[in-house]
Amino acid sequence: MSKYKHLTLAERVLIQDRLNNGFSVKKIAKELGRPTTTISRELQKNSIPMKKGCYGRPFNDCAKRTKCNAVGICLECSQQNHSKCSLCALCNSNCTEYKKEVCPKLEKAPYVCNSCSDRYKCTLEKMFYMADKANEIAERMLKESRSGCNITEEERLNLDELVSPLIMKGQSPYHIITSHKDEIQCSINSLYRYISKGLFECQDMDLRSKVKLKPRKGEKKELKVDKQCRINRTYEDFREFNNQNPGVHITEIDSVEGVKGGSVLLTIMDDETGLQLAFLRKRNDSKSVTEAFNSLYQKLGEDDYKKLFPVLLGDNGTEFSNPKALEFNETGNHRSKVYYCDPSSPGQKGHCERNHEFIRNIIPKGEDIGKYDQDDINVMMDHINSYARQKFNGKTPYEMFEFIYGKELLDKLGVNKIPRDEVVMKPSLLKKRLKDKEDKEEEEKNDE
Repeated sequence: MSKYKHLTLAERVLIQDRLNNGFSVKKIAKELGRPTTTISRELQKNSIPMKKGCYGRPFNDCAKRTKCNAVGICLECSQQNHSKCSLCALCNSNCTEYKKEVCPKLEKAPYVCNSCSDRYKCTLEKMFYMADKANEIAERMLKESRSGCNITEEERLNLDELVSPLIMKGQSPYHIITSHKDEIQCSINSLYRYISKGLFECQDMDLRSKVKLKPRKGEKKELKVDKQCRINRTYEDFREFNNQNPGVHITEIDSVEGVKGGSVLLTIMDDETGLQLAFLRKRNDSKSVTEAFNSLYQKLGEDDYKKLFPVLLGDNGTEFSNPKALEFNETGNHRSKVYYCDPSSPGQKGHCERNHEFIRNIIPKGEDIGKYDQDDINVMMDHINSYARQKFNGKTPYEMFEFIYGKELLDKLGVNKIPRDEVVMKPSLLKKRLKDKEDKEEEEKNDE
């Protein structure tokens, strides 16, 4: 067998069969003629987690479940009068005291529950190795790892700060690289490619030699912070999680662009009430998205944040390609789950997409969003959230959110109510604010 060859589907079928029959990792590796570490890594990377209970007991992996006396945490517990929330499969996602317990057997070989004798009486999250699913995950991971540009976001920002100003001065990439050998650790071809793919502030039009050439056809490459970010976070995984946790709160996230390469908006929409927030960002990168959610986390506090943002559903844009930064806070505590829609499937987060029509009514497509500030964006969203919706029987998103969560949370989010007769859904809303600012600046200059 050739060295460094990937496992085949047939080999994975054999691994599953041997695991079901209680074979050790070492014995499976010997039969396949593979290193033991290869089989061990395969089991740890490509096994499938399953949240299922056992006979007569629902799934519950909270470490406090045996001593918990809480009641009525979720709606189902209240309606069905469960004696304890530890007997409910939904309370884990609603309880602020929840702390996950992981079976210690999963921390050592064979890392899965295929042949575990205790799996029929265990209520913890289980791991199973299934050949077809493992093969699908491995192929997807291989494809993701080879896509996009081979550069981290931090390296991109550092290169952009160094290269773009020099390109704007008329310098060539060759001159820049030879002048900064110790600071630029990429080839001249890579530098041209990064500029061509729009990763820097400078563009092809700023390169005198490049604009003479006819652009080549090719697939656009994106900068992914984590190239394997979609593993276990696909829309299929989202639907499975949603089926296992009915009634879980979902938040749709997206970006709204103005001019290409300019400022963008991060939109965050509450799926239940239709309330939408928008954050102005100078760059469409993952760092600015993370900063926006960290800001919300600080404003709301841990309990309210987890209540509003337990599940985030976004598209495959590069700005959302750092899911761990959204799933965990700065101290490493878990706060949300992140999932991705299928490529070219905006309908999977249709509420957010449809609500963008209101934004386009005020900021038309192609208009520079960067000429506005965050206060302008907040005013725009206040008017949009105070606009009556037919699907809510004439109620506004603001009123729906206030009814379910209370005005205190709206105040924390900085959302204000606009009287219905004063709502403006046209570009004149922000144009008037811009004109007032210009007049004020002119007055200040005259006073000086």
